Amino acid sequence: MAEQLFKKILIATDGSKRTQNAVEMGLNIAKERGSKVYAVYVVDTVTFTSIPMDVTWENMYQLLKDEGEDAVKAVKDQAPAGVEVETKVLEGNPAVEITKFAADNGVDLIVMGTLGKSGIDRILLGSTAEKVIRIAHCPVLVIKSEKK
Repeated sequence: MAEQLFKKILIATDGSKRTQNAVEMGLNIAKERGSKVYAVYVVDTVTFTSIPMDVTWENMYQLLKDEGEDAVKAVKDQAPAGVEVETKVLEGNPAVEITKFAADNGVDLIVMGTLGKSGIDRILLGSTAEKVIRIAHCPVLVIKSEKK
């Protein structure tokens, strides 16, 4: 049974250095288990739903989408030899899109980082990692980010 664990791993990334530990951990697990990896970035369009669509928003949206493409490419570029990585840039609410993609693709493990927000930031913004843990159909491995 152990050999069947974690055949498909979703690594959620925002492309920042704070998610690097999670990317490395996810890729290491994939190498050890012979897993396929889905590198996923979500353009958070929920934040911008109240902003009128204009040239500024379109430019911002394209910047975020480009950032996403760079982020998932970076995961693929770091993958050890023999680890298959499929990249995907999604749009919407990050927690919802991550868990929906995971369920739709038979993912066995979600790996993601966190900044470890606390206090008022956590109350007002919530934590994507916390939301994913609550709604995911599979185990979620949250790797604490290094504070620098």
